[in-house]
Amino acid sequence: MNTFANAIALPRAPAPAHAAQSPWLQRFIRSRWSVWASPLALLLLWSVATTYEWMPAHILMSPWQVLLTAADLVESGELGQHLGISLFRLLAGFGLGASAGLAFGVVLGLSPGLRSYVDPTFNVLRQLPTVALIPLFILLFGIGESFKVFIVAKASFFIVALAVHDAIRNLSQRYFEVAHVYCFSRWQRIRLIVVPAIVPASLTGMRIALSRSWMVLVGAELLAADSGLGQMMEMGRQMFRLDVVMVGVVLTGVIGFSLDRACHALESWLMRWKRNGESI
Repeated sequence: MNTFANAIALPRAPAPAHAAQSPWLQRFIRSRWSVWASPLALLLLWSVATTYEWMPAHILMSPWQVLLTAADLVESGELGQHLGISLFRLLAGFGLGASAGLAFGVVLGLSPGLRSYVDPTFNVLRQLPTVALIPLFILLFGIGESFKVFIVAKASFFIVALAVHDAIRNLSQRYFEVAHVYCFSRWQRIRLIVVPAIVPASLTGMRIALSRSWMVLVGAELLAADSGLGQMMEMGRQMFRLDVVMVGVVLTGVIGFSLDRACHALESWLMRWKRNGESI
C-alpha cells in the first residue's frame, strides 16, 4: 500500500528561483561592488565594438583614445576652463531658481485665494519644455551669461515650487486646527508646522531639479554659447573631433550622476532624524 502511494505521489514543487543561485552570485549581488557591473559591462561592449569595427573608427572612438584626449584637454587647461564655467552657471541658476521656487511654493500652498488665480497659469507654464524656450530666452537676454543662468533657473523653479506646493496641500488640516486653538501666529505656523512638513519634499524636488538643470544647461550651451562643456562638444563636432565630443558626453553623464549622488547623500544626512525616530 505504501509503495502504491509513493508511486502516485504528486511531484514536488519546483524550488524557488533564489535557491538556484550559487552562493558566490548571492554574495556579489549583496556586495557594494555590484553597482559597477553595468558600467564595466558597457565599457566592455564599447571596447569590443571599436576593436571589431562595428562602426567606423572616425565615428566611434575607442575608450583608450577618449581617455588620451581627456588627458590632453586637462593638460592644456581647456577642459578645466569649460567645466568651471558650466558649473558656475549651474550653481548660479539653480540657486536663483530653487530659492524662488521654494518661496513661491510656500506662498502658493498657504494662500487658497492666490492659488485660485495663479494655479491655472502656473500649471500651463510648467508644462512648457525648457528647451523650447531657448529661442525666446536668447531674444530676451542674448547669448551672454544671463541667458544660461535664467534658463537653468526656469528649469529648477517649477520643479521645486511644485514639490513644496504639493507637500503643503497634502498636509493634514488638523495641524492648522491645533495651531488655531493655541493661537499661533502666521510665522509660528510656518516655522513649527509648514517647514518640518515640506523638508522631505523640498529636498527631493531640489535633487530632481538639479539633475534637470544640468541637462538643460548642457543643451543650451550646445545651441548658443561661446564657452562651457556643451560648447566644447559643439566645437568638437564642427571640427570632426568626435573624441572631444565623447569626452564631453562621458563627462556630462559622470557629473550628472555625481550631483545626484551628492544630493542623495545630503538628503539622507539631513533626514537622519526621521530614520532615528522610526527605529525608536
